[in-house]
Amino acid sequence: MVRLDLSYAFNGDSPRLIDEWQEVPEIWDALKSLVDRSMEPGRFILTGSSTPREGAIKHSGAGRIGTIMMRTMSLFESGDSDGSMTIRSMFDKVDRPPTKCPNKASLDSLIYLVLRGGWPAMISKDEEIVLNMMHFYLDSIYNDVAFVDGRKHNIKKIRMLMASLARNEGTLASISKIADDLVENPDDDDDIGEGTHPNRSSGNPILSTKTVRVYLDLFDRIHLLNDQPAFAITTRSPVRVGKTPKRHLADPSLAAAALGLNSILMKKDLKTFGFLFESLCERDLDIYASHIGGRLYHYRDHQGREVDAIIQLDDGRWGAFEIKLGTGQIEEAAESLNRFDDFIRSTHSRPPEFLCVICGLTPTTYRRNDGIYVVPITSLAP
Repeated sequence: MVRLDLSYAFNGDSPRLIDEWQEVPEIWDALKSLVDRSMEPGRFILTGSSTPREGAIKHSGAGRIGTIMMRTMSLFESGDSDGSMTIRSMFDKVDRPPTKCPNKASLDSLIYLVLRGGWPAMISKDEEIVLNMMHFYLDSIYNDVAFVDGRKHNIKKIRMLMASLARNEGTLASISKIADDLVENPDDDDDIGEGTHPNRSSGNPILSTKTVRVYLDLFDRIHLLNDQPAFAITTRSPVRVGKTPKRHLADPSLAAAALGLNSILMKKDLKTFGFLFESLCERDLDIYASHIGGRLYHYRDHQGREVDAIIQLDDGRWGAFEIKLGTGQIEEAAESLNRFDDFIRSTHSRPPEFLCVICGLTPTTYRRNDGIYVVPITSLAP
């Protein structure tokens, strides 16, 4: 009916929600005309699980339509963080006494949070139900990707690409590395995504780098990707700064599900869990940064200096984070942050407003003698 007569989409009380509007993308341009006739705000809400096909809309929507990216829930939103320490307070240099975390995490609880992700429907579900729901959700995703641009793509290859992205979650894997990971291997081809297969170095290539780019674009169109860009420091230093983004799926639970992981397998492979825990923290940092008018980055230069996460605000202020699972790694993380801070100051660039170690298993929020904050992820908020 809407394809025959667009007015059917707009008739009714306001605010009027039009779901999956991209199925009839002409709705966007028609709304532009309606808004031009009456600038009353909040009359329409357009929701969609993917972007419209290229060239389907003529008007950008600037000045008329505001865009909000819906994310999965952060730990603060789901009630798994008490929010006793905020990123805003660190930027404002608020000095607080050490605080015990009422939501003290255990290894088991952190593993569950990674498996469950930030999906609202799964917040109160046990692990068995979560794993089943994620299995069905992945099947739905593969079908969505296969038809998102109106053409039918190979679901088997989509599953393989998803598994490769899962194996490279939280890393700086290049397009060519992902393509190299996608090779035909008769011994384990049928169980792609059912375990943490190592990167393969032999076999027949499945997708070229060009085709991988096309498939990644399909993933991006249904908002499955949330890569973390590299931080650029304005400096006269000759140090070369990397520009490769850190690879992230929209939620770390997608990577865990694509690899067929459960709590037992996670405990047997704590290295993989470490990457997924880091991604969980970076998901939350990204959400919190957006909330306070900032953006999330990572840093890596060609002399080996790395920082897991950097939040930069619109006014140019920024803070640096290292992410560690256990308390035994806090000292190492703090030393790394202090070396990075010394380097930044030596280049006469704007130094960070604060340094912070986010830890999974520490029970207390506190500030070290060197000024570095130590914060449990289950105490963090915007």
